[in-house]
Amino acid sequence: MSISEKLDAYREDFELFESAQEKLEYIFDLGKRHKTLAPEEKNEKSFIEGCASPAWLVAECRDGRVIFRGEGSSEMAKGMMTLLLDIFGDADADEILSFDPARLHELGIVELLSPVRQKSLEAFMQKVYEYARKCKEAR
Repeated sequence: MSISEKLDAYREDFELFESAQEKLEYIFDLGKRHKTLAPEEKNEKSFIEGCASPAWLVAECRDGRVIFRGEGSSEMAKGMMTLLLDIFGDADADEILSFDPARLHELGIVELLSPVRQKSLEAFMQKVYEYARKCKEAR
C-alpha cells in the first residue's frame, strides 16, 4: 500500500469522529499498539531532536525501501509514532522524498496538536526524510 493510500485510510478513520476529543482518543488508542526499541537503539543517532518528549527513530534500507521503527515516551508521542510508522513504515525512499508533509493536514489532526507537538511532527518528518535520502544514496 502506498503512503497516499495509507493516508487516505487514516483520513477516513478520522472523519468518523465528530469531536476533537474523539480524534485524540483514537491517537491514544493507537499508542497502545506502540512497540519499544532495544535500549542500545535509543542513542544520539536515533534521537529525534526537537520533539516535545523524548523520541527515537531507527531505519533500515532494504532494496530502496525504508523500514522504520521508533519509540516515543509520552502517550501522545506513542500514538503519533504508531500512526506515522504505519504511514511511512515500509515505503520506497523516492515515495517518501516526494511526499508533501502538508498532506498530513488532510487527517484533520495536525491542527489539534499544540504548537510544541506540531514542531515535534516537523522534527519527526525531518528525520524520516534524512533516512530516506541516505537510503536513496545507498542504491
